[in-house]
Formats: sequence, C-alpha cells, structure tokens
Amino acid sequence: MKRYLSKSRFKLGLECPTKLYYTNKKDYANQKKGDDFLEALAQGGFQVEELARLEYEGGILIEGNPWDYDLAVEKTNELLKQENVIIYEPAFLFNNCFIRVDILVKRGDIVELIEVKAKSINSNDEFSIVGKRGGLRSEWKAYLFDIAFQEYVTQKAYPNWTIKPFLLLIDKSKTATVDGLNQKFKITSKSNIRTGIIVEPGTTNDDIGESILAKVPVDSIISNIKDGVFKYDESLTFKEAIPLFTEHYVKDIKINSPVNVKCKNCEFYLVNENDLKSGYIECWTKQLNVSKQTIINEPKVYEVGNFKSASKLIEEGIYLMKDITEDEITVIPKPYGLSLSERQWLQISKVKEKDNTPYIDTDGLKLEMSNWKFPLHFIDFETSTVAIPFNKGKKPYEQIAFQFSHHKVLEDGSISHETEYINSEAGSFPNYDFIRSLRKSLSLDVGSIFKYSYHENTILNAIHEQLLSSNENDKEELIDFIQSISHSKKDSTISWVGDRDMIDLCEIVKLYYYDPQTKGSNSIKAVLPAVLNSSSYLKNKYSKSIKEISLSSINFNNDKVFIEFDENDIVISPYKSLPQLFDEWSEDELDNLISDLEGIDNGGAALIAYSKLQFQEMDDAERLEIRKALLMYCELDTLAMVMIYEFFRDSINS
Repeated sequence: MKRYLSKSRFKLGLECPTKLYYTNKKDYANQKKGDDFLEALAQGGFQVEELARLEYEGGILIEGNPWDYDLAVEKTNELLKQENVIIYEPAFLFNNCFIRVDILVKRGDIVELIEVKAKSINSNDEFSIVGKRGGLRSEWKAYLFDIAFQEYVTQKAYPNWTIKPFLLLIDKSKTATVDGLNQKFKITSKSNIRTGIIVEPGTTNDDIGESILAKVPVDSIISNIKDGVFKYDESLTFKEAIPLFTEHYVKDIKINSPVNVKCKNCEFYLVNENDLKSGYIECWTKQLNVSKQTIINEPKVYEVGNFKSASKLIEEGIYLMKDITEDEITVIPKPYGLSLSERQWLQISKVKEKDNTPYIDTDGLKLEMSNWKFPLHFIDFETSTVAIPFNKGKKPYEQIAFQFSHHKVLEDGSISHETEYINSEAGSFPNYDFIRSLRKSLSLDVGSIFKYSYHENTILNAIHEQLLSSNENDKEELIDFIQSISHSKKDSTISWVGDRDMIDLCEIVKLYYYDPQTKGSNSIKAVLPAVLNSSSYLKNKYSKSIKEISLSSINFNNDKVFIEFDENDIVISPYKSLPQLFDEWSEDELDNLISDLEGIDNGGAALIAYSKLQFQEMDDAERLEIRKALLMYCELDTLAMVMIYEFFRDSINS
C-alpha cells in the first residue's frame, strides 16, 4: 500500500519526527491502543462532530473504505464540480500529503474549512489563542497546526479557491435548550461509519435547539504558521516540516531527533523482553552511547517530581538523575514538612546513593495527626463530564458526580465501609441526590474528612455553583453542608473555608513521606504499592481474608484477600485483582485515554464505564456487571486511603 502523510501522521511528526519511522510497524511496541469506540465514550468528540453536521444540514458524506485514499479523493472531486455544496469528510491529496476535512462548505470559489473539536471556549470571556509572550498557547498548537496542514493541502489541490479556515468548538457559556440532547447521538461499537455515532432517526436541526457551538475564524493564525511566525517548537517551521516529514515517511527513512523531556510519554517505550522492539530504547542508547540496561535501570532527569529544569538539563547533556548536582537545584526549606525542592533533592540523593529505603518524618506526622478528630472519614468521588449536555438548562462540560465511597475508622482502629452511592441511570442528572446522600453519610458526627488530591473539592465547588441557580427545595441546607466540608476556589464569587474542610491525604504524603518505589509520583496508584511493600504490618494484616481481620465491606465477600505476592515476594497492587472494565485495557491505559479531557483529572475506567452505561444499549446482565465493577473500584479507592493512614499510624507508633 502506498504511504501518504496524513494529518494524524503530520501531528505525530510535530510531536517527535522520529516517531514517523516507528508508527504502524508491527515489530515495534506501541503503548497507544487505537480504540475509536472507547475514545468516543471518553471524550465525546465524535458526538460533537455529528452535532456539527446537523448545524450544517444537507451535506454529503464521503463514505467507503477509509484506507482507499484515491477513491475518497475521486468522490470528493466529483462533488466539487457543483457550484455550491456541503461535504462531510472530503478528501484531498497533494504531493503524497493526504487530508480529510470535517466539514467543507463551498460557495463558488469561496470555501470554508471547518475543523470540529470537542475542546471548549467561553464566548463571554476574552478569548485568545496567542499567549502573553506573543506565541501560540500550548493547548491550541496541535489543533492549529492540524488545520494549517489541511489548508495547505487543500489550497495546493485547488489553487484558485479562497479558503477560510475555522475551528468549531464547544461554547461553555451556552446552555442546552432541549432535553435529551446528548442521547440523540448514541455511541455504538457496531456502527459502520467512522464516528461510531447513530443519530436518533428523524433528528433535524430543529430538534437540537439553540447552538452550543462557537465558530472561530483562524485565517490570520494559519497565515502566521505558514510564514514561520509561529512554530510548533523552535527547531522546525511549518514549511520545513512538510517536505521533511513527507519524504521520510513515504520512503520509510528514520529522522533522528534529539532526545528530550517529551520522551517521558513516548508510546514506543518498552522494557520487557519479548519479540517487539522499543523505539524509545533505540533512540536513547544510540544518542547517549550507553547500554540498553543503563537506559532501563537508570532513572532519567525528567522523572524528578515536578522538575521544571528537566528540559534545560537534557539540552545541556545531563540525561540521568544520578548526574544532577546541587547546583541544578536550589533547595529552599519550609517551616514544617518537605518543600518541593527538598523533596526533589531527596529523590535525587536516594538515586545517587542507591538508597531504596522510604523517608518518613514521624515527628511531623505525629504532630499533624494529633489534630485529627475521630471517627475519621475517607471519601472518594467518581465523576464525568460531557461536551453535549444530557438535560435542558445544563451547560457543556458541567460536572456530573455519579458515585462515591465512604470508609470510616474509629479511634480503636476498627474499619468499616460505611456508605456508598451510585447512580447509573441513563439520562439522569444525579448531582443533587449525590450531595444529599453524602450529607446524610457525613453529618452524624464532626470527625475529620479525608480526600486524596484536590478532585473532591473541585466537584463540591461545581455542585455548589449548580445549586445556587437551582430550584431545589433543600438547596440552602445542601449549600451549607458543602461549605462546611470544603473551601472555595480562588475564582469563586463566594469565599468560604469549612470547619470540617477536607484534609488532603496526598498533601500529607508530599510533606512527610517519600519512597523511591513511587519514582516521584504522588498518585494513590503509586503510593499504595510502595506503602504495602514497606510495611510488615499491612502485609501481615491484608494478606488475610476480610472475615479474619473483621473488616466490613459492601462489595467484596468475606473470603476476599487484598494483598497477594508475586514470585519475588513483592506485593501485587490490589487494583490488579479487580475485574477489568474493558478487555485488554488496564486502568492506567484508560486514565491516559482521558488525559486531555476537560474537567477530569483521573478515574478513566470509571468515567468510560459510566459513559457506556449512559450511551450503549446492553442487556441487564452486562449492565449489572459494570455497575458491580464500579462499586468495587470505588470501595478500593477509599480502602487504599485507609491503608495509607494505617501505615502512617503504625510508623509513628513504632
């Protein structure tokens, strides 16, 4: 099959030109799994594309085998003989560059190229694609270079056209004026069209209410990109990139790009010995002139937690963490606990000294924990956010809180999975029932409440804002409750700090604990295995069944054992024992799938499962299995918090 530089390949080349050589090669490992259905569930982009088509009614879709580029171009050229036409997914080819446009509107020789994205803006706010320093804002670069590539190929194919490029985006200032808008665009894995969306039969522009989209002209930006005013990075202009990428991709020649901090997220990374090659290891071993084992075993500069100087050091030829000196980090202590710079130098020092033991500030922990009030409450929320609202009167990307788990710990150490909530009903808006249930669970005492990271506080602020404009009879009581257990965001019009403002267990970890096993990450999925492996108390306790340790659970049976060991006597993460929500997809991979989604910080598996419950038709047995798995995941999240608390308690008592 002839190789063409498509817009997705052009984007990949902008990320890293070397990746053009590794992509689509079966002998190279690729950690990015292509599943358009799951991506559609997670991000809603294809739904927005179908919504946009309804706003540009009367268009003709270029159908057929998506890999038959020549046929797609032939069909497009035939339609373009019409004086006026709207085409969905027209195809253009020039000098081995191939693109498809989301929506094309032709009026004589005046042509609009419309790139549809689920990314949002607020049209009531001042909006700028250009940052304060005069460059493109990083979050817009990929979209703008994408449409610049489309405009370039289309203009070369039809030089007599006057082309006007636009981004068609979600407008968060607008509200849905009809009920069930989202449900008109059902996601299915069985659709025979690229978007995988089945539009409710008979749906027209009149059925979707007022537009929730914003059309943004980008012709001047695209002109500056083509002229080299704006670059994707400092090494390459747009005009230089196209012939370079095209020649090397079509001829299958590798471009050797310098390794950099972006290598941290390279999808061609692989360390396990098998039949597949690792593009990452090829790059690093050849450019650093070191062995494969050095690259696998030695921590890199970019693995230092929140280290902003990583890119600069790599440019200066410092690649490995062991080679960082104190001159590269200005250590600034704080009155209590570890400062960020102290934590960074601690991480580096342990690598230099080959010290794998954990650091625990027991004195600081003891003082901190002396302020906690029993019973202790550990809570975790699962949430979703969708581009197209379910309900009339709701805005795009409003937070939906559909689940929580709640563990309680008494002063005598007894632990109970006290309460939980889940609402998986299709098309419902669960937030107010969610907060009522949470209020009922936490209002029986004045014990300290724990979250892990800032997500729960963000969600409570979002529900607070929704309640202010609601007509709920108990809105004042619910608002008072939210204000009692949280604090307001910096940009909130109302300021508050609750008497029981949630204690962030993640911040406690950052202040008083570091384990080299976490590799600089403070996520609960990294901290939990480290804690379990270093604590004989936890290993002894949780290697027994629930009934043996008198632990109450709502979703696990009495024979459940949370800790198991591999052949090297290393604790296997309890999350590994949970049922996979989606075949062949780990929870980490699902988290990565939603990493660019607005308003979501984690919980990829739960978000996608919830979306599946909302959109996909399934039998009752499958729906029940997903619901059960969601409940197990959320319960384990709060039990993981309890385990970390127990580790801290045991550490100060020891």
